[in-house]
Amino acid sequence: MARLIKLIDAASDGFNYVACAAVIIMMMLTCIDVMLRLFWQPIPGTYELVGFIGTVIVSLALAYTSIERGHIAVELLVERLPKKLQPFIEGINSLIGLALFSLIAWQSTVYAADLKSSGEVSLTLEMPTYPFVFGISIGCGMLCVVLLVEFIQSMRRVMHK
Repeated sequence: MARLIKLIDAASDGFNYVACAAVIIMMMLTCIDVMLRLFWQPIPGTYELVGFIGTVIVSLALAYTSIERGHIAVELLVERLPKKLQPFIEGINSLIGLALFSLIAWQSTVYAADLKSSGEVSLTLEMPTYPFVFGISIGCGMLCVVLLVEFIQSMRRVMHK
């Protein structure tokens, strides 16, 4: 299990590095576009590109953020429960998240396949949109793997107590 956790951590770190690079690209694109607007020469499709890059950032940072416990969590109630019950509640939360993000990953894949088969492109740049929807599916899939491992770890803590 430790080997699997290290592999998942490495993969989520890699995804997060791509997301960080995407933030830098988005920032540079926006700054250059603003500067060029001063000379009435904006970059065509900047709004579309920023939206596409935003999907990359959010979807690829999901797993890393979950591992680092960076998501907003309501622990006020859970902390007041008995210590033996807390890992069980955490496991249930992981299981619910796993179910939700599995559904999102699956439906994103279905939607991306539909977009690909229909030849859907963006309005200004006429870029295919399906790769970005597949990216959402990949990011959610990686989060599902993280949530599955968190669920297993929580259930192990429940069984050992």
